[in-house]
Amino acid sequence: MTTAKRLIVIGVSLTTLMSASLRGGAVQSGTPVTKAFIDGTGPGWKVLGETDFAGVNGNQDTWMWRGDVLASTGQPIGVLRTRQTFTNFELVVEWRHLKPAGNSGVFVWVPDQALAQLKPGVLPDYGIEVQMLDHGFREQYEKGGRKGDWFTTHGDIFAVGKSKLKPFAPVSPNGSRSFPRKELSRGVGEWNHYYVRGINGEVRLWVNGEEVSGGSGADPHTGYLCLEAEGSPVEFKNIRVREVS
Repeated sequence: MTTAKRLIVIGVSLTTLMSASLRGGAVQSGTPVTKAFIDGTGPGWKVLGETDFAGVNGNQDTWMWRGDVLASTGQPIGVLRTRQTFTNFELVVEWRHLKPAGNSGVFVWVPDQALAQLKPGVLPDYGIEVQMLDHGFREQYEKGGRKGDWFTTHGDIFAVGKSKLKPFAPVSPNGSRSFPRKELSRGVGEWNHYYVRGINGEVRLWVNGEEVSGGSGADPHTGYLCLEAEGSPVEFKNIRVREVS
């Protein structure tokens, strides 16, 4: 049985999952495991650095490496992609916003056609977004009487543009977003830890060690991983990925 199939069909306890993580073993699913801190170390994990990414539609200074930290000015709006495409993967990334109301995220499974000739100021029209939103965004959005009930600031997952996804409950009022089951994200200036697992079109997110949101039936479910610049400075570190066969 392949690792990908084991990830889908074999239920494990939290103790087993944590032990597997520490040994670098495959992360498995089945019986829901809601708490696990995966640090991205062990066999098969790869640290992603400057040479593992390619610019798409930013300026020369939109994305800058400062030691082990990848910093984005957020301007212009756009993405930075991995050089490699992924189908089944595990991803660990830490992130923090540097200003209140910051907006960013990770796009998974973004196909080539969504990035070709993408102009500055535009986001891809494909991909599954794993959102990274500062808590101040809601206050800013609701100024002037707008109702911010269609998003949260704790790790929404949703299909972008032409991509498709069946989001896990609970969902947003229009059913397009998987809302997190718990509010675990930290505010501006504080580091957050995301563990994202994408297997056979199913994506799940753990925020600061606990599973909160996800979805299944993603189409397409092969493509690049992209980091998002969306108007506000943000930093990333400890970006690690492991392919699952």
